[in-house]
Amino acid sequence: MKKRVLAVLMAVATMAAMVGCGDSATPEKAESTEGTESSGGKVWVIATDTAFKPFEYTDDNGDFVGIDMEILDAVAKDQGFEYKVDVLGWDAAIAACQAGQADGMIAGASITDERKESGWIFSDGYYDANQSMAVEASSDIDGFDDLSGKSVAVKTGTMSATYAEELASEYGFTVTYFEDSPTMYQAVVGGQVAAVFDDTPIMASNIKETGIAMKIVDGTGNDPAQYGFAIFNADNQELVDMFNAGLKNIKENGTYDEIISKYLGE
Repeated sequence: MKKRVLAVLMAVATMAAMVGCGDSATPEKAESTEGTESSGGKVWVIATDTAFKPFEYTDDNGDFVGIDMEILDAVAKDQGFEYKVDVLGWDAAIAACQAGQADGMIAGASITDERKESGWIFSDGYYDANQSMAVEASSDIDGFDDLSGKSVAVKTGTMSATYAEELASEYGFTVTYFEDSPTMYQAVVGGQVAAVFDDTPIMASNIKETGIAMKIVDGTGNDPAQYGFAIFNADNQELVDMFNAGLKNIKENGTYDEIISKYLGE
């Protein structure tokens, strides 16, 4: 559909040039249009989550910011491509990519074999993270054994949800699903659930930056996995290749470290 629309616009532009400037202007107009295409005329649509601080979130000024946003921008500048970010939410971002409404996704997505088998095509990893459990700040829960008969919060379709699901039967707790991290954190603080499973750096950042009354329970983390940029259509492999090349370059020139340090102090 995009190609058909572009073709129509090119045809209209060419006809306008012929009418306004005469036949002699047509070759110059065609050459200009072709040059725009060859210099990266495509605008890639990148889907993301709504709130996954510090990787993507809205700051106090109303700007959508975060590690993912700055890495994407640095990579795009390094590789010379244009993009548009669609802030959709985790599930909606996946659905948009699968439906062809978005070209790629960056949203703190862990690289797993299960996801690869289901159609995700990942870039090289750009951040190592694990998942762990947090509870309300005054809670006396100090491990999985204390969860028997209780409910825990997770975000739908995430590695933290998978982690909790794997432990649920062993420790006798139930899993309650949410669409975003802030909502499930409030459920913990408000007592609707006993604990929350989420990516460790996300919870640590929220506790530090917002002062939310939660604490991460020591010894509850799993083995770390890498976050990756993802596509769901092999025809967009060019986008992954550019991301990988740009990521390598920004790591080598220090831009990557500056971004991580800005948000995590690492």
